[in-house]
Amino acid sequence: MNKDLTVGNERSVLISYMIPLLFSMIFQQLYNIADSLIAGKFISSDALAAVGNSYEITLVFIAFATGISMGCSVVVSQLFGSGRRNDVKSAISTTFIMTLVFCIFLVIVASCLSKDLLILIKTPEQLITPSKIYLDIYIWGVPFLFFYNTSNGIFSALGDSKTPFIFLAISSVSNIFVDLIFVIVFDMGVAGVAWATFLCQGISSIVSLVVVVKRVSALEKGVKEFEIFSFKLFLKILRIAIPSTLQQLFVSVGNILIQAVINSFGAVVMAAYAAAIKLNNMVITALMTLGNGVSSFTAQNIGAGKVERVKKGYLNGLLIAVFFIVPVFILFFFFGKYILLMFISSSDVEILEAGRSFQLIVSIFYPVVMLKIITDGCLRGMGKMGPFMVSTFSDLILRVALSFILSEIFGYVGIWYSWPIGWVIGAIMSFIFYLTCDKSKAVI
Repeated sequence: MNKDLTVGNERSVLISYMIPLLFSMIFQQLYNIADSLIAGKFISSDALAAVGNSYEITLVFIAFATGISMGCSVVVSQLFGSGRRNDVKSAISTTFIMTLVFCIFLVIVASCLSKDLLILIKTPEQLITPSKIYLDIYIWGVPFLFFYNTSNGIFSALGDSKTPFIFLAISSVSNIFVDLIFVIVFDMGVAGVAWATFLCQGISSIVSLVVVVKRVSALEKGVKEFEIFSFKLFLKILRIAIPSTLQQLFVSVGNILIQAVINSFGAVVMAAYAAAIKLNNMVITALMTLGNGVSSFTAQNIGAGKVERVKKGYLNGLLIAVFFIVPVFILFFFFGKYILLMFISSSDVEILEAGRSFQLIVSIFYPVVMLKIITDGCLRGMGKMGPFMVSTFSDLILRVALSFILSEIFGYVGIWYSWPIGWVIGAIMSFIFYLTCDKSKAVI
């Protein structure tokens, strides 16, 4: 199922490659949405707030997992595009080793600091216990998260977007049913939704890892010599992974700081934000998935020395993203209230109004963040990590700073305004970097 992205019509290749990625993302988001939905509907509004509160901290782990996955994916894509199959094997085995070592370190540190992190983001006293229960269980599932993301990055690098989709579809649907069983049948509360995610993601991670090993072993059956750990490739992976991780990490830390501001407004705004941000994150993650598709396409063609295909791929990636974002904007702007009702009871009028205000302010600017994320994907595929980081950090710093400043002026609604301002500045910078960068010198 490996696919060469360096041949064929650019638009057709991207569409066939990116559609399974997009559906994979939808199923991936069902994990978190299911947790919040079931917590809000079948436990309590405090449970919804606790899951949403803990989720901002789990984004830190996701940042590291995504960064390593991107580093591996870009390097493997370029090596695969240039036909260097033995180096592909070395890059993958090197990534697995570095992932294992880092996971052990992260689980130990996070387990010791979970309560301190919750206190740091000003979690209300009544939410400390349920938030910690959810977070502690999630932390022990971090190795599954890392290896699952790395496996997906490898599949994407090899041009295979269908296999991750199959795994995610089965796993996420299973997670919903296990959530319901643990919460309704066994009355496990917040712990139930956490254990359901742990169990389902663990199984899918192990299966994905097994399939990756078999797939990579079959790349060059006649040639078996390759480095189990290549320091040279390790440095190349880090060259992409570190900026990608820092980008994701800064976003996560920024979200934690914003969560602290939100927490100061009490449980009502916390619950509203927990529901609204889940939906917003689903949109952003979908765009990031499309951006990752552009990144893999760019990296393979850079490896093959086909710069013109990179330019055409970028434009077609934007076009595909437009067809996604327009109906999403219409849905969120005009009918978002009905989506929020999946998480929030119609009797919780204050929570519903606060969540709706977030949707109305942020959804107007979805086309702007679409431009930024697709452009970032192309820059990352070319290995232009400096410009990528500058635009991302500018967006984040503005968003965090403005959330503190504007919340003092407009209340919690001021926090919502910080999103579009950061997106606009970041999108302008990313697009300028793309136009001015030397694409002929993009090989890592």
